[in-house]
Amino acid sequence: MSKDLVISESISAVGNSFVVHVWKGSGPPYMHVHYEDDEAWHILKGTLTFTFADKTVEASKGTTVFVPAGVAHTYTANDDASYLIILTPRLNELIAELQNTSLNEHPSIMKKYKSEIL
Repeated sequence: MSKDLVISESISAVGNSFVVHVWKGSGPPYMHVHYEDDEAWHILKGTLTFTFADKTVEASKGTTVFVPAGVAHTYTANDDASYLIILTPRLNELIAELQNTSLNEHPSIMKKYKSEIL
């Protein structure tokens, strides 16, 4: 089965192996880990501050941050930050579900998607 190249001016693209969205705003307010999924951000505008177990990293426009599976992290965005987030379909589903639930439901949802709040 052949696939055609898709060129889109859309702010989202969903494929079989990864998903790309243009986003604004911070990540969850807690440290977390995805045990089987990699994740990456490319900053288009502003600054994101990433917190890891052993350090904090500020990433500004033009910077790409890659977080491999198994690395605990969270991030905050300054007010005007926008970025590409590149993730797996599983993480895309996880985020969609988390956005529609209260914080007290997050631990069980994270486990469902092979992730955990630390």
